[in-house]
Amino acid sequence: MPETSIFSSDIAAVARIDAVPIILNMVKHVTGMRFAAVARVTDEHWVALAVDDSLDFGLRPGGELVLESTICHEIRQDRQPVIFTHASEHPLYANHHTPKTYQLESYASIPIITGNGEFFGTLCAIDTVPAHFDENAVLKTLGLFAQLIAMHLDLRGDLEKSENALADATEAGRLREQFIAVLGHDLRTPLSAIRMSADLLESKLGDRRERGLAGAIRKSSQRMGSLIEDVLDFARGRLGGGIPVRRSVVDDLQSVFDSVVAEIQASEPDILIHQNMDIPSGIYCDPTRIGQLLSNLLGNAVRHGAREHPIEVAAKLDGNEFVLSVANQGACIPEALMPLLFQPFKRSEGGQRGEGLGLGLYIASQILEGHKGTLSASSSPDQGTCFVARFPARLDKV
Repeated sequence: MPETSIFSSDIAAVARIDAVPIILNMVKHVTGMRFAAVARVTDEHWVALAVDDSLDFGLRPGGELVLESTICHEIRQDRQPVIFTHASEHPLYANHHTPKTYQLESYASIPIITGNGEFFGTLCAIDTVPAHFDENAVLKTLGLFAQLIAMHLDLRGDLEKSENALADATEAGRLREQFIAVLGHDLRTPLSAIRMSADLLESKLGDRRERGLAGAIRKSSQRMGSLIEDVLDFARGRLGGGIPVRRSVVDDLQSVFDSVVAEIQASEPDILIHQNMDIPSGIYCDPTRIGQLLSNLLGNAVRHGAREHPIEVAAKLDGNEFVLSVANQGACIPEALMPLLFQPFKRSEGGQRGEGLGLGLYIASQILEGHKGTLSASSSPDQGTCFVARFPARLDKV
């Protein structure tokens, strides 16, 4: 099985998708087959991009099969999935060259179609012994996994293309905004299906480790959902005259903040958050957006703060202004980065994995702008980093 190096960028793109190893493990679990892979399939090549092999089939990322020897060659032509559990008893595949060539009895292969309608490759599973599963159920589950892979490829690929193409300042705004508006809008529906599928799998699986794998897929989809919402907010902010804010007189903003802190604490149990909040009734704001503001600032503090020091959250009424501050200890923000903090797509140096798209602080500043307020930041080695949000809090003073 020769290897090819011309697909190194595709191999790297799939390797950057955290969910792929989990997906391949789940494919093996739901099918009972011992080999699962993500394959790049073109009109000339079949190349393995990611592999989970308990069958000792002999493929690893970069390994290539003769295209014409695979069923994926046929799948690429008609874009329809192929699945069977017992090839030697199958009316069509009993004499097919692929099962005979590789001595296969069970097989499942789902096309991966990117957002622009192009055929990327397949999500497949094979085994040399018959499998026992509900073909319709497996078809639906693997179809959702293939959609998830395609969405990750679209997001990462389009983001990389846009950031490279947007070096020219005059084109940056137009291209980025068009790309993000379309991308964010079209991802919601399939992502909801993936979430429901993961929830269903988690409820049906009995083994603790297997439930953990399904839960990991659910968490990945939730994070993907958060990224999509950031993308949509960015699109609204840049294309629609600002992030929409619907203000009303709120008498229980404290409960909104408590929910946000509890959610962050649940996802990061090793983080200590100190609260000093004195929030009166009658705050004129959009409670959902102000809760999002706190969530973004806390998320930033969690990512960049020193875990051995608590995050300090304070909220109060200062005259006619509502003041919210979030402070953390840790590496201070370089002076050169301070003017760029609230610009979109600006991340810490190195762009660490899992850091997101660099939209959190930009969206926070836009929420404050919608409240006719301000967001400021300070950072020093001895005082740590502190973000302070201010906005007029009384209806009669706005």
